[in-house]
Amino acid sequence: MSTDAIMEGLKQKFASEAERPYSKFLREEGLDVLNAEYVPNLHRVPVKPWARRGGNAAFLNHDASHTSNDCYVMEIPAGGKLNPHRQIYEEMVMILSGRGSTTVWNNAGKRITFEWKAGALFGIPLNCWHQHYNGSGAQPARYVAVTNAPPIINAYDNLDFVFNNPFDFPDRFNGEPDYFSARNDRDHWRVNTNYIPDALTIPLAMAHERGAGGQHLRFSLARTSQAGHLSQFPVGTYKKAHAHGPGAHVIILSGEGYSLCWPDGIEGKPERFDWEVGTLIVPRNAVYHQHFNTGREPARYLAFRTSGSARNSQGVMKCFYSRRIGGDQLDYADETPEMRRMFEEALARNGLEPKMQPAYEKELESLPPRVA
Repeated sequence: MSTDAIMEGLKQKFASEAERPYSKFLREEGLDVLNAEYVPNLHRVPVKPWARRGGNAAFLNHDASHTSNDCYVMEIPAGGKLNPHRQIYEEMVMILSGRGSTTVWNNAGKRITFEWKAGALFGIPLNCWHQHYNGSGAQPARYVAVTNAPPIINAYDNLDFVFNNPFDFPDRFNGEPDYFSARNDRDHWRVNTNYIPDALTIPLAMAHERGAGGQHLRFSLARTSQAGHLSQFPVGTYKKAHAHGPGAHVIILSGEGYSLCWPDGIEGKPERFDWEVGTLIVPRNAVYHQHFNTGREPARYLAFRTSGSARNSQGVMKCFYSRRIGGDQLDYADETPEMRRMFEEALARNGLEPKMQPAYEKELESLPPRVA
């Protein structure tokens, strides 16, 4: 029996479960839903009017969006503003282009306004009213946002409750004057802030665990249960491959290169996704993936995600340590020769050479033995 025939039979058996409340919500909002696994450039995603929000938008869903998190691109018309809006789910925002401001307030009347420009990162405090304004009368402003709307809408199955709930969360937002001020309160890889003015220029910390001189910074905006991180790796290098749960939205901020994705244990060539500034990649659940810098400047990306990787009993994310000791990270010593050959060829096309040898040698100093 063919694969198509098998899927058709299963499709009929699951037909009554196919449309969840979140699926129905998307359909009734009337927006296009695009595949988020690979979006060549977020700046070029076509958008159309979204009546609820008063701007132009498109949804970007990955393979597990209907149960984990989702993404949308929003465009605010030149000289325009979006409708006042609130929601009982969490949201993280990155400004792709333009400049403007956002006002946030709660039912208690606590209100604050802050300004933003391209590269800014911020979160929407849970169930707070908010309104975005375009600061330019000549050009539209565009942002991308990741939310945990799917499990919330599925759980409550009542849009009036989700979008018109009067409950305030003063522990999340209480009108603090410095709520959206840039902070540099750091704890190792983590910065405690609700607002990052420019994701491209904020300093990162060294992350030797990811290999090849990479840097890393973790954050949770607006005290959300969602999370994000920034990573950067030098010219002529690539990060170690790893796997984790669904919903990590990787947005390229600088550099050029490609990513490889492959299911563990499946033979055949990995799927390759070439990227540039503005590319979005969302690796599938438990799929190994690896990012390669083939350009002439350091490559930096943002990842908006849910809880992400599984953690061990010490609370350490398994995607940060070797498969040889039970983790979900692939050591350089265990990658295939084809990985290195492909990287060398990609660099050569740009007149560059790999700078990975020190990283290969450094890893051998503490490489755990293979487990039979």
